[in-house]
Amino acid sequence: MTSGSTVATSGAPARDSSTHHIVISPNCSLTPKTTLVFLGATGGATFLVAGVMASKGLWPILPFAGLEVALLIWATLHSIRRGRDREILEIDANTVSVEFIRGPHRQITVFPRHWTKVKLRAPLHGLHPSRLTLESQGRTCEVGAFLTEDERSGLAGRLRQLIGKV
Repeated sequence: MTSGSTVATSGAPARDSSTHHIVISPNCSLTPKTTLVFLGATGGATFLVAGVMASKGLWPILPFAGLEVALLIWATLHSIRRGRDREILEIDANTVSVEFIRGPHRQITVFPRHWTKVKLRAPLHGLHPSRLTLESQGRTCEVGAFLTEDERSGLAGRLRQLIGKV
């Protein structure tokens, strides 16, 4: 299941000594083997209880148990797919580029470093998360939407340090 995230930073030179990479990815703790164990145990327990109830004459429970297990499988597989998403930030002397990898789709946004502002916007409502955006010349790009509040705040500080002030 997806919760938390991973932020990996690298100050190591890629093309020149002033290039920095930050890779942001959701934390997906289920491996293929643990996914099968989880789904097998949960589905097995559900069908065991449904079978016992059906043997006592409560047969209408069987389709609902099947629907429940099907929805659990769908949600788990969706979560695993989302766990493969990545955001790769590359900051060099002249540009700030953000590459979004969402399944088979890739999108790259490039900003001039000198004009790029890092903004951590407070949530509009108490239960909503804050938003971390990179802004330049009328364009806005949100990064780290799946991060926790502490991780998002830490990333904002790191980006401000690397990008600098306008």
